[in-house]
Amino acid sequence: MGTWVVYPHEEPSKQATALAEQVQRDGGQVLAIYQDPVGERWQLFCLLPLDKVDATPYQRDLSPAHVKRLAEAVKKTGRFVDPIVAMSPSPGLYWTPNGNHRRAVLGKLKASYVPAILVPERDVAFQILALNTEKTHNLKEKSLEVIRMYRGLLREQPKASEEDYAFQFESPPFITLGLLYETNARFAGGAFAPILRRVDHFIKGTLPKAFEERQERAGMVREVDEVLSDVVAKLKRRGIKHPYVKNFVLARTTPLARARKTLPSFEVTFGKLAENLKGFDAGKVRYEDIARSALMGAAAA
Repeated sequence: MGTWVVYPHEEPSKQATALAEQVQRDGGQVLAIYQDPVGERWQLFCLLPLDKVDATPYQRDLSPAHVKRLAEAVKKTGRFVDPIVAMSPSPGLYWTPNGNHRRAVLGKLKASYVPAILVPERDVAFQILALNTEKTHNLKEKSLEVIRMYRGLLREQPKASEEDYAFQFESPPFITLGLLYETNARFAGGAFAPILRRVDHFIKGTLPKAFEERQERAGMVREVDEVLSDVVAKLKRRGIKHPYVKNFVLARTTPLARARKTLPSFEVTFGKLAENLKGFDAGKVRYEDIARSALMGAAAA
């Protein structure tokens, strides 16, 4: 065993000990092996070589503005006091599901090591949404992270189901929206989210089978969005331009407006929604109606 501290003073798990020895071989330094105070799982507190640490393949892209703000804060205080969370998919490689912006800051500041809480369990790589507290996710970021995790699990856990990873995915609409954002970074996910939250549920069966249905669902939403875009174009030709316009039109055409206890299926909902949009009279819409709805929506948020 190395010279690290063990707390409590008992034999750590073989998995934790093996990981500590790997860190030493990889040029890092283990400071302590300890049991976390909640689940009593063995973890390592260590200094990892920065050039061997990267983000998980599933999480959101870096925000240059956030990296800049963090770098300025670290330089101003002259300290780095917030360790990243990491796991190791293989010797010589470490992934962080919570800490990529901090990792990038240390790279900009020419640091050689990054303080890390190193977790032996590999599945922590898929717990990005639950662990990440360094920068609030928006809808697009959450959705893209979830679909990236989903694609990773298709390879690693093909016999699993969506419900098996309900905690990691957080909400079924993130999967569908992730597929839509992949093909259209400017997709109006916020306009469709209220409808999806009510009718988009986890799909039964293995992930490969469920993924086929996910793609079909994303296709239905995409088709509705095309019809919605035609309505918005008609309004623009009348001089009505407002950032809330898609939300307004969907609120006026949703088939769920009066549905309370029994909701229609996903397929029925989006089929009826497309039909309602095609029959929507854009000539009756006034700018002040949209502006008033936007204010009411903001107040209710």
